[in-house]
Amino acid sequence: MKIDINCDMGESFGVYRIGEDEKIIRYVSSANIACGFHAGDPQVIERTIALAKSNGVAVGAHPGYPDLIGFGRRNLETFPGEIRSLVLYQIGAFSAFARAAGCEIQHVKPHGALYNHAAKNEAAAAEIIDAVKSFDPDLVLYALAGSLCAEMALDAGLKVAQEAFPDRAYTRDGRLASRKLEGGLIRDPQKIRERVLRMAKTGKIISIEGEEISVRADTLCVHGDTPGAWELAKAIRDSLEEAGVEVSPIGRR
Repeated sequence: MKIDINCDMGESFGVYRIGEDEKIIRYVSSANIACGFHAGDPQVIERTIALAKSNGVAVGAHPGYPDLIGFGRRNLETFPGEIRSLVLYQIGAFSAFARAAGCEIQHVKPHGALYNHAAKNEAAAAEIIDAVKSFDPDLVLYALAGSLCAEMALDAGLKVAQEAFPDRAYTRDGRLASRKLEGGLIRDPQKIRERVLRMAKTGKIISIEGEEISVRADTLCVHGDTPGAWELAKAIRDSLEEAGVEVSPIGRR
C-alpha cells in the first residue's frame, strides 16, 4: 500500500516567517506551495520550490483567495468566472518558478476557504476544475475525500487525490469541523498516530460527534503553519512506515 503526505508550505511573506519548512520537508512527499495571494511572495515561492527539489519532494500550486490579511481563511464574494481566473493566474505564476527550477508541477490544491467552499459548492468547484484543465489536464487535483469537488473533477476526467486530514476533526457528514470548535484542530502526536493508522487499516475515522465514518485517503495533509507541524509529520510518517505503508508522491505511482 502507498500513500502521499502533503504539506502546505511557502507561507512566509517578506520578513515574516510562518511554518518550519526546512524541518518538515524531510517527512512529506508532496509540497503545496502558496502562490502569493493568501501567503508567500516571489522569493518565498522560488526558495520553497528549491527546497522541495533538493529533498526529492513533488511540488504543487496552492492557490487561494486574494486575502493576505486573513491568510485565505475568510470566505470572499466573487463574480462568476472570478475563481477560475484567480486559480489560473496563480498556477501560471507558480509554473514560471517551477519551470525555471527544472521542476514539473504534480498537482493543484486550493487553499483554506476556497478549498472548503469548492468542497460543497458546484459553481466554485466547476471553476477550479476548469482552471486546472485549461492549464494542464494531466495535473492532479487535491480535493476533500468524498466531496462534491472530488466527484465533479473525476466526472470531468481529471486525476484526483482524495485528501484526508489527520490533524483536523470531521463532522458526521464527512466535512471538516470548524477550527473554531473545541477539538477542531488536533495537536497531540499520539492521537494523530492513532487516527492515521485507523485510516490506513480500516478507511474509518471517529467524527467530532464520536461516530465512526468512512474516509478515503490517497493523500494525508499536514498544515505547515500549525505549531510543531514537523513533529506531527514525523509521527504520521513513522506510524505509516511501521505499519508497512510506503510514503510516496501521487505522481510517482
